[in-house]
Amino acid sequence: MSVTGAGRNADLIVINGRVLTMDEGNPVAEAVAVKDGAIIAIGSGAAIEELKGPATEVIDAKGGSVLPGFIEAHMHLFGGAAELDNLHLAGVHGFDALRDAIQSFAAARPNARLLIGAGVDYAILPEPVTRHHLDQIISDRPFAMSASDHHTMWANTKALEEAGLLHGKELGPGNEIVMGADGLAAGELREGEAFGPILEHFGQNRTRLGLTGGEPEPYPSAEELAADRDLMHRGLEWCARHGITSIQNMDGNLYQLELLAGLEAEGRLICRTKIPFHFKNFMDLGMLEKASGMATSYNSEWLSSGMVKVFYDGVIDSWTAVMVDDYADRPGWRGEPLFTPEHFAEVAVEADRRGLQIAVHSIGDGAVRAVLDGYQAARENNGKRDSRHRVEHIEVITPTDVPRFAELGVIASMQPPHPPGAMNFPLEPTISRIGRDRWPLSYAWRTLKDAGARVVFASDWPVSSVDPILGIQAAVMRKPWAEGLPDQSFSLHEALAGYTVEGAYSEFMEHRKGALKPGYLADLVVLSADIERTAPEALHTVRPVTTICGGKITYQA
Repeated sequence: MSVTGAGRNADLIVINGRVLTMDEGNPVAEAVAVKDGAIIAIGSGAAIEELKGPATEVIDAKGGSVLPGFIEAHMHLFGGAAELDNLHLAGVHGFDALRDAIQSFAAARPNARLLIGAGVDYAILPEPVTRHHLDQIISDRPFAMSASDHHTMWANTKALEEAGLLHGKELGPGNEIVMGADGLAAGELREGEAFGPILEHFGQNRTRLGLTGGEPEPYPSAEELAADRDLMHRGLEWCARHGITSIQNMDGNLYQLELLAGLEAEGRLICRTKIPFHFKNFMDLGMLEKASGMATSYNSEWLSSGMVKVFYDGVIDSWTAVMVDDYADRPGWRGEPLFTPEHFAEVAVEADRRGLQIAVHSIGDGAVRAVLDGYQAARENNGKRDSRHRVEHIEVITPTDVPRFAELGVIASMQPPHPPGAMNFPLEPTISRIGRDRWPLSYAWRTLKDAGARVVFASDWPVSSVDPILGIQAAVMRKPWAEGLPDQSFSLHEALAGYTVEGAYSEFMEHRKGALKPGYLADLVVLSADIERTAPEALHTVRPVTTICGGKITYQA
């Protein structure tokens, strides 16, 4: 047993567990002791029992696994919390099923200004969805539904009309209001500038300002602030319920930091949260001063900033991801980047000069290459440092760019639930858009890891379920969708590391969390079963029964 402060009574002990510490020097134990928000001992049950005093809280793991608290390295907390009450359409296919789901949802919400659905498969209908399909289902109330990737929305005529989009609108690069043969909007809205006006018009916009780089104007009233804090807290509770103790949010603004700081003051910040500054292509480099200010003002182990988030492209299914070569099913089209490579390099150089970490949504291989080029420019201009810049998603990559992650010290941030055929994502239309030639290096976690890249895992909630155990199962169960493709799956231990060790490394906190060691933060999760003895196909049955963050129980089944 390793003990810090031996002889002191623990505040809390976890006993009768299969403790997987993720610490190579002491990989397995039976029990853990906690005091003052930190781990003070890990070892045998008998040794830990010696630290029990009259006031010590005892958690009996009953033979279940005890792990470091899960670190969710890519998610959208505010928007995810808001979507908990939306109509969930994942797995719904066919007009009749869609009609029944929408009409039932609408009937239960007679006073909602805008009815919103989420989780829509691009192939929910045999043909492309239009406003006319949705009008057949509901025409007298505004309705809109978003794709599971949140990069496309479909709206009925009522919603388009009231938001001023029925006749189209001028948009920036990479955004599109699909127009019909009648000269009116067809109902499909690609990327945030296209569908943002609907959410803004109906007062649904504060939760997504972290994606647009904006702050609420006018500033919310005291009542609205309280409601937003409660909504954010609901999202944190949802995360704690799934064993999550740390969040790296991937949209952000000062308002979100203020909401979370308000929760902290009320004693309701139950997950450690990192919030970035979102840099958009219309901003000048001077806006990075705001990012530096956020980094300075929020720099604790509970609430921090210090990251710049950027979108370089969109997604494959709507042809908005940026490719090196043409889309397989759309000759002559490679996607339209949100930044030119030169512009992004300028942003990367300046953000890096300020000591900020950069995380860029880059799905197509063209986007991945441009972002790596920008990080290389930052190193050449500012000198080599431990920057840990990140590329988010990396759904397609070229062979020449694979080794650059290790060479540049760039983190590959990837999502096990996202490959076609995994969890709730169908094979089509994605694999046909990618094309057979690019399949071997699509969602290539193993290829990148074997090439020396640090690979961190996450859900991108609400794009996928926030549940890390489902992500772990998806990583372990990953199968090629065609013969001859490389096996990109991870072992159980590698997948666990993707949600613990690598998450801590991704936020420069590997000395304080991501493993269970004396002196580390008391962030841990107790599971309902021994995860190592659970068959891969049954991993989803293993559930968090107790989540502990900072030595306090944040969830108990």
